[in-house]
Amino acid sequence: MSTATIALGSNLGDRRANLRTAIARLGRLGKVTAQSPIYETPPWGVADQPAYYNQVVQVQTDLDPHALLQALKATEVDMGRDPGGLRYGPRLIDFDIVLYEDVVLTSYSLTIPHPRLVERAFVLVPLADIAPDLVHPLLCLSIRDLARRVDATDVVRV
Repeated sequence: MSTATIALGSNLGDRRANLRTAIARLGRLGKVTAQSPIYETPPWGVADQPAYYNQVVQVQTDLDPHALLQALKATEVDMGRDPGGLRYGPRLIDFDIVLYEDVVLTSYSLTIPHPRLVERAFVLVPLADIAPDLVHPLLCLSIRDLARRVDATDVVRV
């Protein structure tokens, strides 16, 4: 089994319920071993949309990174996400594989560690809650240290 670190976001409908449902469905892909508190954050990418609820979870899974990505995308659609929707636009649920063990992977469909992890306070702050000593495999810096380097002013614990 491998540990996958997954960021979740929702800004449509009952955001808290969407995250709860998403985490329950992650349990079908492996064992959820940690989950952060929920944070409300402003939208990223497209500003004219509702605020997000964000959370980070860790899952022990037998799925390899590509199979996990496929399962996550299928879960998004199953939960009501429009796969043809606006990039960075509003969504019921969004999953991003942030880290997968100490794997470094670059392919057409997937990059691990997530290429924008170090810019995203809405991922680093909740991740630091559950895995502050986890080390970024390329930067060799802890999540705690990376979280201290971003402006987290707008990341508010719910």
